[in-house]
Amino acid sequence: MKTIISFVMFVMFMITSPILANDIYVTQSGASLTLDILQDGENNTIGNSTTSSASTGATTSLNIDQVGNSNVITYQINGATYTGVINLQGDSNDVDLNCDSTDGNSSCGTVNAVVNFTGNSNDIDLDIGETSDASNADVDIVGNTGSDSNTVAATIDGTSAILTITVNGDTNNYLIDIDGDGDVNGHTLVHTHTGGTADVDITQSGINDNLINLTTSGDNADIDIIQRD
Repeated sequence: MKTIISFVMFVMFMITSPILANDIYVTQSGASLTLDILQDGENNTIGNSTTSSASTGATTSLNIDQVGNSNVITYQINGATYTGVINLQGDSNDVDLNCDSTDGNSSCGTVNAVVNFTGNSNDIDLDIGETSDASNADVDIVGNTGSDSNTVAATIDGTSAILTITVNGDTNNYLIDIDGDGDVNGHTLVHTHTGGTADVDITQSGINDNLINLTTSGDNADIDIIQRD
């Protein structure tokens, strides 16, 4: 397969004092991009709250591994197809991933995304199909054993939005919104939770084709589900 990248810019800053960090900012525009990033250490960033990294093109394959605490991923993806895996090992990490953030060449029609994390007090925020509804979105969010006090917020709009959340830990908070484009075979949520003190808010709405398969375990779970035809 021929890969065409018409413009790629990587800017990396190494901060050696007072805190070791590795900052990466990506701006890419072209037909397709395959990008693999490994950051090992603390206070690393790929984009930040004021300057996000961005990829614009038909196809984006993005794989990110961050090992350490207090790392940040802020990424905007605009294109027809997005495939990616984010692996986090550590505490107090912040992920803000948006797919289809503008109304130009950014349908995000086909999405296959995986977020794996091991650690505590992580903040995972995914928005998919913001401008144009995704026609086929398959998203897996996995919190491995001992992952406590994490917040997962996921908003997915599309004709077929399959979101699977599996987290093994205590005192986690889930805010899930799957909206629009039901019938035929739209809307699916599979939620598996093991651990205590979970706060779960799920909104899944119409028209028709709603399905939630929810399994929880542990004490003091607070679960609110709103589902409309």
